[in-house]
Amino acid sequence: MSLLVSPLVDVFRYALTPIAPFTWFGVGLSTLDIVATFRLCIILRQIREQLHAKHASVKGKAGVEDKSFVKAITTTLLVVYGGEAITAPFLGLPPSFMVSGVVPVLYAVAQVIVEYLPSVPALTGELELPLSVVDGFTRAYLLCNLIPPSVTQNQSSLIASSPWTLLVTSLITANGGFFLTNLFSFLNPTPMAVQTPPEIQAYGWMTIDLWCAPALTGLYAFLTHAQPFWADLHALLVELLGGAGKSVEPVDPEVARVICAAILSGLFTSRTVVNFKMWKKPVKREWNSFAFRLQTRD
Repeated sequence: MSLLVSPLVDVFRYALTPIAPFTWFGVGLSTLDIVATFRLCIILRQIREQLHAKHASVKGKAGVEDKSFVKAITTTLLVVYGGEAITAPFLGLPPSFMVSGVVPVLYAVAQVIVEYLPSVPALTGELELPLSVVDGFTRAYLLCNLIPPSVTQNQSSLIASSPWTLLVTSLITANGGFFLTNLFSFLNPTPMAVQTPPEIQAYGWMTIDLWCAPALTGLYAFLTHAQPFWADLHALLVELLGGAGKSVEPVDPEVARVICAAILSGLFTSRTVVNFKMWKKPVKREWNSFAFRLQTRD
């Protein structure tokens, strides 16, 4: 197990190490920060272009707005900070974008660079499949390192010890930005209008991004004993599984984060395979081939 986990722990450490030229100015941006930033900016442009093409195929240029860099940057910042803007006041904390402008400026600059690119590749399964693994690592960092401390290190002991607060905070912070973006149709080529976000449409609860946030944050808290509740739950499960009397030690946070990243990578990869219909059923292919032989023989 350690032989499998150790390399991934090292990859995470390397990816989170601040890099030049940002360190020259005392800014602690890492490789993972840069990768996550450009990944989001590119996929937002891909979605916008996909929606534009879909609109043009049906209605042509009717109702299409002129391209706006300000709208593109606003959309990106809303995706990144929309959820935090909702949860921070309830936790008694200032949103991070009100404390430091480093990350907001990074996203704004990255979005401008991406918008000035002559073109970006269209969304395809072959492209998204390896990037799903990257998404697993970036999302694990968000759900394990960025969101939990706002609850577990909160000045209010009631908030800091509440597992419910932890799960709700993860759910809203991770999904609130895209929820608001879809609610007000920021990505559509037409003027903004209120519409039903996919998360609350029929079967929207099945959306992986929606439920993986509290699920994986809860798993990380369970493994690391981030709150007393999770330590007690861990001990209870060990006892029920026949380990009565054994001391239950928390998992190393870096190892727990790698476990969460592996699970998320698997989930996102599965989603890509399903969404882009990359899964082929061998049984069906064999049956069709058999049927073809029968028809040929007749």
